[in-house]
Amino acid sequence: MMRPGNTITEVINVKNKVNQLFRDKLVLVMMVLGLLTVVAAAGAMKIRRGDPAQDQTPYLERPDTQGILAEETPQNRAGSREKKEAETRARAAGSSDASYSPSDKSGEREEAAQAAESGRSAARAVTLDYNGTDRLSWPVRGNVLIDYSMETTTYFPTLDQYKCNPALIIQGEVSDPVCAPKEARVLEIGSDEEIGNYVVLDLGSEYTAVCGQLKDIQVAENQYVSGNTTLGYIAEPTKYYSVEGDNVYFRLTHAGEPVDALDYLE
Repeated sequence: MMRPGNTITEVINVKNKVNQLFRDKLVLVMMVLGLLTVVAAAGAMKIRRGDPAQDQTPYLERPDTQGILAEETPQNRAGSREKKEAETRARAAGSSDASYSPSDKSGEREEAAQAAESGRSAARAVTLDYNGTDRLSWPVRGNVLIDYSMETTTYFPTLDQYKCNPALIIQGEVSDPVCAPKEARVLEIGSDEEIGNYVVLDLGSEYTAVCGQLKDIQVAENQYVSGNTTLGYIAEPTKYYSVEGDNVYFRLTHAGEPVDALDYLE
């Protein structure tokens, strides 16, 4: 509504001024927005350059291990030392196998254990069935110095007395071999003041044999031996048999009772 006294020209001039002011404000707003956009972009670029994580790729990089030696650990050092010692032993034994390793040694131990177990199994399979009628081999060939005598007494020259004798005192020579009279198992190995070092044999069916006055015993307890296997060698006689001289003490028992070995020897 035009006020009284205002002309059309004045009104048009006012509208033009208003429009010009509006355009000026619009330009100013656009400039401010543009400036803010430039500042924001510059800040983002600066932040990106300063953040190392932004430069990393989103993929996991695999480190290049080619040409890098594995870290030496105490286990590696121990394994290397054991391998070197095994190779040294192999060379000392004249072996040309440079690939010998602790695992080879372990394999050898297992094979040895298996062989020992096989030997024990074979030993357990042996049946000792001496029946008392088959003839026994002489432990050593020689004259009988003192005969078996349990019902009456017999004379012992060294002791210079008469007494019962549960064994045969068989003449021999020092270092002569003393053999098992039959297939048997070694029950015991020991030493006695009277009969010296001795070996007790299980012949089966409750028959046992004792060989005394020995040295350099060649068998072990629980070992199975065949007939004529060397048990040991004749030793110097003990003080109980110094007059009788070098000999083998041979006693045979059945069910724990002594029997006359001459009745069983061939």
